[in-house]
Amino acid sequence: MNIRDFLAQATAELRAAGIESARLDVLLLLEAELGRDRTSLLAHPEDEISPASLYSLNKKCVQRKMHLPLAYTLGNAFFYGYAFYVNEHVLVPRPESEAIISLLLKEVGPLPSPRILDVGAGSGCLGITAALEVANATVLLRDISREALAVARKNTERYQDKVVGRITLEQADLLAGLSAVQYLDAIVANLPYVPTDYPVNAAARHEPAAALFAGDDGMDLYRRFWQQIVASHHNRDSSSTSPVVITEALESQHTAMVKLATAAGYQLSQTQGLAQLFTPTPAR
Repeated sequence: MNIRDFLAQATAELRAAGIESARLDVLLLLEAELGRDRTSLLAHPEDEISPASLYSLNKKCVQRKMHLPLAYTLGNAFFYGYAFYVNEHVLVPRPESEAIISLLLKEVGPLPSPRILDVGAGSGCLGITAALEVANATVLLRDISREALAVARKNTERYQDKVVGRITLEQADLLAGLSAVQYLDAIVANLPYVPTDYPVNAAARHEPAAALFAGDDGMDLYRRFWQQIVASHHNRDSSSTSPVVITEALESQHTAMVKLATAAGYQLSQTQGLAQLFTPTPAR
């Protein structure tokens, strides 16, 4: 089978399965399998696909027809212009989460050596991107999942030449056991926030439920997170400071997030998309 025929056949099959981005998905699969860019593929549609490559492509198309996220099939997802390895143990990075990076860079960019915590790191895309964008930043990636940390470690190694010695990984439950909160400059927390009965698309149902859902209102993890922020206050000395905190949640949850942050001694500073930036409330 040649490229033209496979593109037409596979696109039709994916569309029949309800994949709206069918043609683009097939082109991405062809690029990855054949090691050729889209221009080359479309310029030479008569080129034959080898039996081995055709077998691999058909197998991946079957996965996509089952609505497995394309990023899992490809083993890659792009975030803020960087490629990250992903598998079924982590969420696929979302474009809307790039707002967290935008807010973070405004806060820590001017600092000489910012110290950043990425809590619930998953693939590590947030924390690693921060380290890549701020050359002098040190970043701690924390996640309760050993499997997720293995993915984050692989992504750290991918960019080892640029982040060497500046990223640390820890398996932990949110902020539990972290005694140095007061020495951080920023915490990014893209925690699970989807309500248990919230409708998600077919692709999201293949992602780890523990990384998506967080109780009836989706705020269970954030409630614990802000309570841990409060508890960390008791361990501070007079010279310590409080880090800024950047979260992500549904817009319908933003008011609840502000209430949790206010109770923890924080005030809303800025909102960008789903992201909210909180700064310590000035002492009166």
